[in-house]
Amino acid sequence: MKIISANLNGIRSAAKKNFFEWMHKQQADFVCVQELKAQHADMSPDFLAPAGYHGHFHYAEKKGYSGTGVYSREKPRSVTTGFGNAEFDAEGRCVQVDFEKLTVISLYCPSGSSSDDRQQAKFRFMDAFMPHLLSLRKSGREVVICGDWNIAHKEIDLKNWKSNQKNSGFLPEERQWMSDVLDKADWRDVYRLLHPDTTGEAYTWWSNRGQAWANNVGWRIDYQVATPGIAATSKSASVYKDERFSDHSPLIINYDWLA
Repeated sequence: MKIISANLNGIRSAAKKNFFEWMHKQQADFVCVQELKAQHADMSPDFLAPAGYHGHFHYAEKKGYSGTGVYSREKPRSVTTGFGNAEFDAEGRCVQVDFEKLTVISLYCPSGSSSDDRQQAKFRFMDAFMPHLLSLRKSGREVVICGDWNIAHKEIDLKNWKSNQKNSGFLPEERQWMSDVLDKADWRDVYRLLHPDTTGEAYTWWSNRGQAWANNVGWRIDYQVATPGIAATSKSASVYKDERFSDHSPLIINYDWLA
């Protein structure tokens, strides 16, 4: 089973950069996308249901903002948008698809880099989403949460960690929350299971400022976080960088699991 997670920084923009052509070549079982920056009226038939896939989306109420989606080869038993929090459900932060033995979620955590108000919103999201993570973990189901978590967990997860310790995405409170997700809530960071010490090749996001991409001054903020059972079946993980569809690169993980 192959699962891809990709922040598109606008589905229409990514489509113009041949994301869907690349996606079809991957033959993935699930493709989780974030930051659609679109509403249903903006979605072409090819966006809604690319050949061979069922599309499931959670749009933000604000136009041109946020939004998440999951493309699945099989039709799910159920689809859930949001996680029961009015503030963040209005931002299209989460869509969940359930199958007989597996749940796949596309998640887009808020960024706090634009203002203190947004950082405070990010902290509220973290507080609200943790009980949901605990509930999912206690459900007994195997779950994979793919997405842009907007947090670099450890020093090896970004190039310039020393100068970013007071910046959103690498704040002590954010890093501790990510540790709590993995340790206290008992989830697994699948990429790190397979590549515990990888640095530069692990980055998934680069600022558009300066020469960040050219110099690989990146951050690892896109994850596949999974329940222990399915995480243990992971076989390979990579970040695709041969083409650029957005300021993020797709995270691809293969599991020894029947989709």
